[in-house]
Amino acid sequence: MNSKLKEVAQVFFKLGLFAFGGPAAHIAMMEEEIIEKRKWMTRDYFLDLIGTTNLIPGPNSTEMTMHCGHERAGKAGLFVAGIAFIFPATIVTAILAYLYVEYGQLPEVEPFIYGIKPAVLAIIAGAILKLGKKAIKNTELTILGILVLVASLLGVNEVVALLSAGVLGMLFFYLKSKSTPNLNTISPFLLFLGINTTIVKISTLKLFLIFLKVGAILYGSGYVLFAYLDAELVTKGLLTRAELIDAIAIGQFTPGPVLSTSTFIGYQLSGFTGALAATTGIFLPSFLFVLILNPFISKMQQSKILRYFLDSVNVAAVAVMLTVLIIMAKDTLLEWQSIVIALSAIFLTFKTKVSTVWTIVIGAALGFILLKFFK
Repeated sequence: MNSKLKEVAQVFFKLGLFAFGGPAAHIAMMEEEIIEKRKWMTRDYFLDLIGTTNLIPGPNSTEMTMHCGHERAGKAGLFVAGIAFIFPATIVTAILAYLYVEYGQLPEVEPFIYGIKPAVLAIIAGAILKLGKKAIKNTELTILGILVLVASLLGVNEVVALLSAGVLGMLFFYLKSKSTPNLNTISPFLLFLGINTTIVKISTLKLFLIFLKVGAILYGSGYVLFAYLDAELVTKGLLTRAELIDAIAIGQFTPGPVLSTSTFIGYQLSGFTGALAATTGIFLPSFLFVLILNPFISKMQQSKILRYFLDSVNVAAVAVMLTVLIIMAKDTLLEWQSIVIALSAIFLTFKTKVSTVWTIVIGAALGFILLKFFK
């Protein structure tokens, strides 16, 4: 393995071990590792990757690792980055699946997860601030970002918001560049955990095809994943809803992509071969989408009208990250303990040079201490 591929593997394996908190947090950690520390690309290009990745199906943060790996070490880097990022989550999830099936219970991890959640808020806030400075290039983009934020908070689907912002921003800036009368006064706008012993065993090929289908059409968060898997597995009698809820919970509190839920479900339904088949199926489309899309991004940057589209999508993507931050803060900062952890993480993020990895570790430790001894 050449030095660049080795570096890609090391970076994304480390992120895969510590990337808690969902796509927004994962991207925030990537920004620190790839832009701040290693300077693999400009922040502008990183923003373009975020914007375009949000428009295709699949786990956005995992696809971002593939784009970044491709940028550093070509096509081989794409596959190395994606696999290195996914691998830790699938191994941890497979171990938890074994414990769940064999013993009917999981290790007590709630105090640590309690501390990680508020720590992640500060990490996301730091990334939003840095990416927002690059994305907001003029007053019109500021207005567009605010409108996307409002639309997202009102429940507009994020892909609809991003595409609407991209198309309307592209048209607005194109017409403005043509010096059409009175266009300077126009602002863009948007349109708007229990065990059941009756688990059904199914073939690994069927599992692979089910998760391949989900991976090829999935947009959105873990809640959207729940809806897809409910339709594919629960309504067809392959899994109970209680088992599915437990599987989604596992995906939420293990590091890396929430789609590692597939490993847990695959093991439940067909052992280790089922875990491998389900994991391969759900992530395979992402590798193919990124492999196809990546060469077109530089061409999009060179086109004037597509540059307008990317600028608009980029500011919309930052607005969507801000929406995630607001919703997470509302759901997380409910007790004094979580507020203390969040304030500590804010200090570490904005006033020190402590790595995001250590911010998460410190948050987890504080969560354990505050819940165990000061509850």
